[in-house]
Parts: sequence; C-alpha cells; structure tokens
Amino acid sequence: MKKFSIGYRTLKTALGASVAIAIAQYCNLDFFTAAGILTVLSVQPTKKKSLHAVYTRVVASAIAMILAYVFFEIFGYNPVILGIMLVVFIPTIVSIGVIAGFVSSAVIIMHIYAEAHFTLALFYNELALMAIGYTVGLVVNMYMPDIQKELDWYRREIESLYKKIFSEIAKYLKEGDMLWDGHELVKAVEILNKAKALAFQDVENHLTRKKNAYYVYFDMREQQLEIIERVLPKITALPVIVQQAELVAVFMEELSEHVHSGNTASHFREKLNEVKVEFANMPLPNDHQTFIAMAALYQFIEEMDAYLAIKQSFKGL
Repeated sequence: MKKFSIGYRTLKTALGASVAIAIAQYCNLDFFTAAGILTVLSVQPTKKKSLHAVYTRVVASAIAMILAYVFFEIFGYNPVILGIMLVVFIPTIVSIGVIAGFVSSAVIIMHIYAEAHFTLALFYNELALMAIGYTVGLVVNMYMPDIQKELDWYRREIESLYKKIFSEIAKYLKEGDMLWDGHELVKAVEILNKAKALAFQDVENHLTRKKNAYYVYFDMREQQLEIIERVLPKITALPVIVQQAELVAVFMEELSEHVHSGNTASHFREKLNEVKVEFANMPLPNDHQTFIAMAALYQFIEEMDAYLAIKQSFKGL
C-alpha cells in the first residue's frame, strides 16, 4: 500500500466541489450536486489542461443538449432512443476532438432524460450548472504550488552526477583502473526524465509562457548525456594508457570542478584546443595498440568539444 497523503490537488478538488454545490443549491437549481461533479472534472494537473478540459466539456455539452432535444422531443424519451442518440453523439465528439467532455455531457443528457421534457427552464438550469461548476473549477485551479526549489534540486543533482562521471573518467585515464560501476549514468537518465516532466508542467501552469528556462537547461543536459554515453565505452576500454591520456585527464578533472548552470563553455573549448595542440606535438604511435588508444583519445576530445558546444549555446539560468 502507498503511503497515505493529501496533496494540494486533492484539497482543491474537495474545496471546489463543496463551493460549487453550495452555490448551485443556494440558487435553487435542480440537480445541484452536478455542479460539484463538473468542478471535479475541471480540476486538472495544470492550468492549461484545466482550460482545455473546460473547453472540451462546454463544446461536448452543447452538442449533447442539441442532440438530446432533437432525439428525445421527436422520437420520445425511452432507453432505445437514448442508446441511438449516444451512438450518434459519441462519434461526433470524437471527430471534433472533444471526447474528454463525454462524462460531463453525459450528466447533462441524463438530466434531460430524467425530466422527460425539454423546456427553457431546464435549458437555463443546465447552463447555470455548467457556469458554476466550470467557473469554480477554473478558479480553484489557478493556484499552483511553487516548484522552483524542486527544479533547482534536480539541477544540483544532475550537475553532481556529471561531476562524478568526469572525475571517474579522469581517474581511469591517470591510473588505468576502472572499478566504477557507472550507476551515475542510469541515475542521470532517471533524474533528467523527472526534471523535464516537472519543468514542462511549469510551462503548462503559465498561460502565456511558451518555454521554461529549466526545461531548456535539462534538455541541454540530456543532449550532453547522449554524447557521454556514446564515448564512454571507447575511453574506458583503451588497450594501453598512453602519454596523451594524462593531458585529457587533467582537462577532465578541471571540467568536473566546473559543472554548473552558468556558461563557461567557451573558456573550456579554448582549453580543449590547447589540449589538441599538445596532443599533435607528441610522438606518433609506434605500435598498433598505441595507435588505437591515441585514436580513441582524439575522438573523445572531438566529442567533448561537441559536448561543450551544446552548453555554449545555452544562455544560462
């Protein structure tokens, strides 16, 4: 069993349903509890989803009332006609992309069916229920908790993992010993997935915002991780530790100490160019294994340049 907990969305749903029902009851509306149902259906994980939910439900309910009037008033109020109407209604709302509004519109249909007579009073009653239910749902969903601290925690965690990965690479290049199990790579993938999902949720909670700086940041880190995962098997499987490995190790040590959300990529790309120059001035390989090791190291340098280029395009947090 999961740990019992009450989240902010649960509280908003409970509060919204109670307020909607109280207002509908105060206004002496028939089927006043339906206002609470409509509110519950409107409370979504994000503000944009809540707006979209209200849109789909209003459109679906409008279509439902039109079809209910046509079918019931012409052919009668009986279960067979209700079934035929639903056969027409469901494909209609699917075709225009408002199937999410089926449950709320079904509530309206059942009210009309239960009354067995479509009147203006009933029409106004259903409009009032929708107005109260959806408005209360939107109002209570305007509050969203601040996720800045959580996003910042994910940022620090991913930077810590990158530091560890680079540190282990430098250690291998210096000592040639590889006892590292690489679990930081798996953890980095997991954290990036969670962080991007949370950052996207923040975008969805701002009605005019198209992107989130943290989402761009985590997307950038994800692209960098793809490079790390691609070159790591090559750099950790060198047949011999050559002289050039020390150069790369020193660079990786320094880079591991400067993994942060700022942008110093241009500085490290300059340092990497210096490493390339020193690399080129060193003696050429005199056997096959040395040649393979030097080629792998040079490829690693080029990939790290691509890693830094991705960071250089990021403006920073």
